[in-house]
Amino acid sequence: MLRNIETADTEKYRYERKFFIFKLTKYEIESLIRFHPAMFSAIYYPRFINNIYFDSINMKNYFDAVDGLWNRMKIRIRWYGDLFGDIEKPVLEIKIKNGLLNMKNSFQLKPFSISEFFDFDSIVDIIKISDIPENLKLEMISLKPTLLNRYKRKYVQSSDGDYRITVDTNMVYYDINSHNNLFLNKAVDYSNTVVELKYNYGKDDYAKHIVKYFPFRLTKSSKYVTGIEAINWC
Repeated sequence: MLRNIETADTEKYRYERKFFIFKLTKYEIESLIRFHPAMFSAIYYPRFINNIYFDSINMKNYFDAVDGLWNRMKIRIRWYGDLFGDIEKPVLEIKIKNGLLNMKNSFQLKPFSISEFFDFDSIVDIIKISDIPENLKLEMISLKPTLLNRYKRKYVQSSDGDYRITVDTNMVYYDINSHNNLFLNKAVDYSNTVVELKYNYGKDDYAKHIVKYFPFRLTKSSKYVTGIEAINWC
């Protein structure tokens, strides 16, 4: 459920400045990051991220994002590694957005599988037996799966540890329904890159100094919106 930011809550939020880049290769982008004065270095191995997004029947979360509403949310199940097959450590994420500030609530789910036999009823069963709040279970049951996506992410962090950059490439979007999924309807984007600068509330002043060294423009970019539109227009 969306809330306005209160003083007591600010430590839970972080800034996410997003850049959708189409004029530079990923190697050019990584070179700019590598030689940045903030001295960014890798903190994790690159890995694939997979998400199933959920929305209301009338696609409220999608239209809120398209309209650029200040307060909005995204609901997804996320896991790492293989896209299809047995999902050992799925996580339900509720991402709340207030302008450039974001907060994410995460809940571990029981394992499940993704295949052509995917059925939303099986996800409902997982939701019911997982250790998450009862009101959230009821809300999830009222939603529908709307998008399956996958991308490769690299992680780097500034030398002071205050700023993190993620670089997302190899983006693929799949149409997903509540029943009968063959995952044949998909859209592939291997040419564009999404870069995000992430940092805690209270660190915004120096972030402007970091951004000025990049020839990127801040964009209103949402993989959820991009994926929904790519699937429906392909």
